[in-house]
Amino acid sequence: MTVVDTLPVLRALEAAAGHAETAERQYRQEAAQRIAALEQERAFAYRRLGLVRALSDAMAAAEDEPVAVACGLAALRAKLGWATDSEARDEVAVRFAPVLQALFRSLTGEDESDPSPQAALADFEGWYVESRGTPFWSLFDRYMPETPLVDF
Repeated sequence: MTVVDTLPVLRALEAAAGHAETAERQYRQEAAQRIAALEQERAFAYRRLGLVRALSDAMAAAEDEPVAVACGLAALRAKLGWATDSEARDEVAVRFAPVLQALFRSLTGEDESDPSPQAALADFEGWYVESRGTPFWSLFDRYMPETPLVDF
């Protein structure tokens, strides 16, 4: 260490540089977290749109609400890749039925009072995250394992 390295001005500037580096690192972490949150929000918004569009299509020809709900639940199960039943899946279906009922009423122009399809969906999402500890839309994340490319 030289005499110059012990100057108070250099120590002060070194400390300021360290503080600036720390502030930059923290900001980058916060920005990365915010970007990840916005990315998830966007993905979930498009999943909502895609699911409600598919459910609407599946329910459009139904002559009454019970048939519409059954068609909607079948479409939901297909979208989630649920080929078999389980207690947990049945519970999700029962809790999702009010969304389908509100959507059917919206499609037919019947009683459009509470809950709206959006409100029913928000209620369902709230129940799901509270009871399962993860967002419902995470069910649509599907891991696709890499498969080797085979050239014949």
